[in-house]
Amino acid sequence: MSKRVIFTADDFGLDEAVNEAVERSHRDGVLTSASLMVTAPAAADAIARAKRLPSLAVGLHLVLVQGAPALAQEDAAPLVGSNGAFLDSPAQAGIHYFFSPSARRALGAEIRAQFEAFRRTGLPLDHVDGHTHLHIHPTIFSLLLEIGHDYGMKAMRVPYEDPAASARAAGKGTFSRTAISAAFAPWAKTMRARLDRAGVASNDAQFGFHDTGRMTEELVLRQLENVEPDKVTEFYFHPATRKSDILKEQMPTYRNVEEFEALNSQRLRDALRRLDITPIAFRDL
Repeated sequence: MSKRVIFTADDFGLDEAVNEAVERSHRDGVLTSASLMVTAPAAADAIARAKRLPSLAVGLHLVLVQGAPALAQEDAAPLVGSNGAFLDSPAQAGIHYFFSPSARRALGAEIRAQFEAFRRTGLPLDHVDGHTHLHIHPTIFSLLLEIGHDYGMKAMRVPYEDPAASARAAGKGTFSRTAISAAFAPWAKTMRARLDRAGVASNDAQFGFHDTGRMTEELVLRQLENVEPDKVTEFYFHPATRKSDILKEQMPTYRNVEEFEALNSQRLRDALRRLDITPIAFRDL
């Protein structure tokens, strides 16, 4: 019975400290894939690093909240605030995208523009996921299925973490994790069923959802003990080699450097061998 794990770094392109962590964690650690923010400040640097690492699987990290649009400002107007950026709150953005007809029309154009920007990198598209998991939003997900087909989308992250396995690994939070997972479960189930019908691969399980920003070495070692056979489990991280100004501003509580250290941990590599776990990427599905 095989155990396969995908190690993904999110926010590739946000900052050079993130990009450096991705490069070093793939070259020297266990990282197998990264999700690229095509409109982020350090996207060009991320793309250059990815081209030096052909074995790194790079996907599109769709940004529709807490970031800048790919569309021109006049075209993105229904999606952004007065500062020209997407809303900071995922909940507010989700409500706006659901109820605003003009926003829904602009969403399709913005999603297509981000796919186009990724295509221009020349990198093979490994997978698609969403910043703050907003791709699970029914309007966005339906558009992704339709538009992604035009760009060869073959895999997508399903953001759902089993609360029992999560609580065992963390040693706490059974009630809160169960409640949060219960809210996401119907959407994740529908999402996976529609992906299956569309022939788009996805992960079977996940770690990182309940402990985002806290994927430290000790926690990941315990999570690996809870990886189930014959399932593909994605672990996702937000690594950085240092706590840069943009990381302090956007994710002040995240333990980015500790997550970088976890991805490069010898103890983690030893655990993979001991548990007979094979690191893969979405393209291997």
